[in-house]
Amino acid sequence: MEPACRKDKPKLNTTPTRGDRARQKSAQQELKQRQRAEIYALNKVMTELEQQQFEAFCKQMQSQGECCGVTY
Repeated sequence: MEPACRKDKPKLNTTPTRGDRARQKSAQQELKQRQRAEIYALNKVMTELEQQQFEAFCKQMQSQGECCGVTY
């Protein structure tokens, strides 16, 4: 095949442009922020559950005549 007859495909620019990098960084920051909010929400729920279980445990101990040091 002669070089003049060959059709070369134009090379695609594979390096991200400044705008692409900015969008990607922004998307990563949004994801990180969302994950952080989810972690805080989960932590709050788990803390509340732990407190409820502790209160139930203390009430059970009080009903058995033992005291865990917390008065209600």
